[in-house]
Amino acid sequence: MEDPQQEWMLLQACTALRRGNWKALWEEARSRKALLARCLQVEPQLPASMAPLLEQTAQWLAASETHHLLTPEDPAYPEWLLRIPDPPMTLYVHGDPGWLWHPQVAVIGSRNPTRGGRDTARDFAATLARGGLVITSGLALGVDGCAHEAALAQGRPTIAVVATGLDQCYPARHRALCRQIAEQGAVVSEFPLGTPPHRSRFPVRNRIISGLSLGVLVVEAGLRSGTLVTARHALEQGREVFAIPGSIHNPMAKGCHRLIKEGAKLVETADDVLQELGELAGELARGLREALEEEDGTADPSLPPVDDPEHAALLQAMGHDPIGVDDLIRITGLTAEAVSSMLLIMELEGLVESLQGGLYCRTR
Repeated sequence: MEDPQQEWMLLQACTALRRGNWKALWEEARSRKALLARCLQVEPQLPASMAPLLEQTAQWLAASETHHLLTPEDPAYPEWLLRIPDPPMTLYVHGDPGWLWHPQVAVIGSRNPTRGGRDTARDFAATLARGGLVITSGLALGVDGCAHEAALAQGRPTIAVVATGLDQCYPARHRALCRQIAEQGAVVSEFPLGTPPHRSRFPVRNRIISGLSLGVLVVEAGLRSGTLVTARHALEQGREVFAIPGSIHNPMAKGCHRLIKEGAKLVETADDVLQELGELAGELARGLREALEEEDGTADPSLPPVDDPEHAALLQAMGHDPIGVDDLIRITGLTAEAVSSMLLIMELEGLVESLQGGLYCRTR
């Protein structure tokens, strides 16, 4: 049974320490007594009963270089997530937090999809991952798991946002998948260590899935699916929402059809998603560059390389005047998928800029 007092204390711990860099805090405090004393300096009202949780977190951070705890004041905290109305005060990360800065698309859907829904989730996620997007989802059974697995199979990173502490894995059958995601991407949670799964936490978690992403792709969803909660979070956050239509006789398609009626973009191919995300990618790129310039004035080494020969050929084809995607496809002989994904990556690099009317131009 849930202990309301314990839940309150966990929330208090996050709130009390929101102004500091948690990892630096742990490094300063080498013992339980010193740790508690340092925390009390940060927030005098912090309950002494929180010492065990603080010590547990310190031990978790020290256990691996892949364990991280970010606050909004931390330079590694993803700038894109800060733009949502209620960004998490803490982000526990197992893996590489650098991936949180990369352009992401959330691929979400039913926990009980049809066989066709599973295949569609895998196909879209694989193509979007090859196109340069990081696949983000919630590690749930069904569509979420298929999306994560498809990205990993392409040798690409993926991000799982979970609704438990990172010392736990839910669902348990995804334990091996969770480990692989941490090795190749990142597993993220705002909940302190020791937090068990509870149905009330999944809707809260969903705002992070959409908040990290440029857009949300709904593969299959029933009318009462939690997937629709994520889609509505995305709309409130100004993200794009995409939905894949299905048979009118498939109950797992009814949620997608409702989203389309409410204004979500109907998509039939992954290329539809890649083309639509150009403007948001540009906004992310500008915010990312501004944040890095404020930090130290240097370029982010984790961004994709700029010396790719295909990218160079595409830049050469662009000339000096605005040009449309169709003309670039005709000039270069590349596929629509390849051109769209390269434009997305080069926009994040600051090499090209998207204009009104679906046109692109060089920035230098």
